[in-house]
Amino acid sequence: MSAVTEQKCPCCGGAVAFDTGSQKLKCPYCDTEFDINDFPQDNGSEEMQDDINWSSQNSEWSEGETDGMSVYSCKSCGGEIIADSTTGATTCPYCGNQVVVKGKFSGALRPDLVIPFKLDKKAAKEALKKHIATKKFVPKAFKDNNHIDEIKGVYVPHWLFTCNAAANVNYSAEKVRKWSDSDYDYTEVESYNVFRSGSIGFDNVPVDGSEKMPDDLMESIEPFDVSQAVDFNTAYLAGYLADKYDVSVEQSIGRANERIRNSAGSAFAETVQGYTNVTPKSTYINIADGFYKYALYPVWILKTKWNGNEYTFAMNGQTGKFVGDIPTDKKAVRNATLLLGAGISALLYGISWLIELL
Repeated sequence: MSAVTEQKCPCCGGAVAFDTGSQKLKCPYCDTEFDINDFPQDNGSEEMQDDINWSSQNSEWSEGETDGMSVYSCKSCGGEIIADSTTGATTCPYCGNQVVVKGKFSGALRPDLVIPFKLDKKAAKEALKKHIATKKFVPKAFKDNNHIDEIKGVYVPHWLFTCNAAANVNYSAEKVRKWSDSDYDYTEVESYNVFRSGSIGFDNVPVDGSEKMPDDLMESIEPFDVSQAVDFNTAYLAGYLADKYDVSVEQSIGRANERIRNSAGSAFAETVQGYTNVTPKSTYINIADGFYKYALYPVWILKTKWNGNEYTFAMNGQTGKFVGDIPTDKKAVRNATLLLGAGISALLYGISWLIELL
């Protein structure tokens, strides 16, 4: 079995790739290029304490608090959705399965916080229309005949991590100066070792606690304003669904650490200024005073089908940020490419004609 090794850009954290044109490693996100021999190797110098004893601020359900709540278990994808007792037969917001089994709610931790829905179903529908309207090369039939098959307001479970992170970072930096005279081109390179040390506090770093909700989709509609969160009350579930977490806090710690490490690294890197090139050589980050909470975030999930394919969209129920993939009219893309090519050819012909006249 083979494995693909992913190298991270020391500037932005994106995955770099070998560029055949320049024969260098290049980051597709920040366009930084690196000579292979100069690229920092994974020699174990970047460390982070992953075995911190995170403390919990979670609470248990009070007696009788869940009497008006039911659990709907999806036979297709295995998801469990919590709803109030007035909800009848429903569909799974993730896979669209129509057959769900209603049961009495039991177990699981009680959420500490909830961010109530600020935007309603009508706002979600309007957001989908605007999202489609702003995209190029969308098939006309999809625009004209598009309808929403499913739209659900779902409270998605999240683990929120709060901690202090102490970091020591060593950078290799260069100042490059170039000039020329009538005889030669000159390049002067000054090399420096740059050190940064300090601590940063992190509040409520979110990690999606639902296996059914794709992490990239959930993180794409961030941020949520946790300052507007309130103490959990079952009354907030009225008229909405709530996903029951199926990713434990233990399983989420690795992702929380990664987000904390990337954010801390970026914060320290921003303080290293005045150099032409900066490359991290070693990084050590230690987490302390960590604790976590359990919260519910509001998300509108919309589903539509076209040409036999299903398209899923998500909207932040607090801020209105909207994401989702839409189909592309391949014929329109091909025609646009041909027109662009024809335009470039005509421009080059015109330039060559002017040159001949001169």
